[in-house]
Amino acid sequence: MKATEFNNLFDTVISKYHKLDTVDQPFTNPHNKTDLINHLLYRKSWIDTVQWHYEDIIRLPDINPVEALTLKRKIDASNQDRTDMVEYIDSYYLNTFKDVTIQPGAKINTESPAWAIDRLSILALKIYHMREEATRETASEEHRANCQSKLAVLLEQRSDLSSAIDDLLGDISQGKKYMKVYKQMKMYNDDELNPMLYKKK
Repeated sequence: MKATEFNNLFDTVISKYHKLDTVDQPFTNPHNKTDLINHLLYRKSWIDTVQWHYEDIIRLPDINPVEALTLKRKIDASNQDRTDMVEYIDSYYLNTFKDVTIQPGAKINTESPAWAIDRLSILALKIYHMREEATRETASEEHRANCQSKLAVLLEQRSDLSSAIDDLLGDISQGKKYMKVYKQMKMYNDDELNPMLYKKK
């Protein structure tokens, strides 16, 4: 897949979410696991989209503190799901390129393919919502103009990042670069590693 296809898939997910525009809506994945990369990317984008709106809600100044704590727990769980999906996507690429002969002098990239794709997924959300603001009729003309300028930057950023991802995947497929999958090993979610949790046992 090319980055253009990633962008199209992310845009499709975001548009589908906004038909109901609620964090409580059910999730269905139109791609089954035989189409693994699309299945993973679709799920990843949905997680990002729901979490975007969690983050909006929790910033309401008059939110009930109990509701805010419940929402914070959902955000924590969503962050873990997001990380897990990134690792699944990287594992997919690691398996895809497992028979590639690494060329002499090949180097590892500063970030893995999936973490670069993660940035692309978040950019799709920024673009969607900035475009909303750039065309919002209830906003001032100055606000819309400022958002239109920001939207142009985001679109340029997506173009640049898309090219970089295509180059990275191309280089890995030819053995010019290689990749590794490092598990995140987040400590604060683990009751054996977070001292605030294991001291309560």
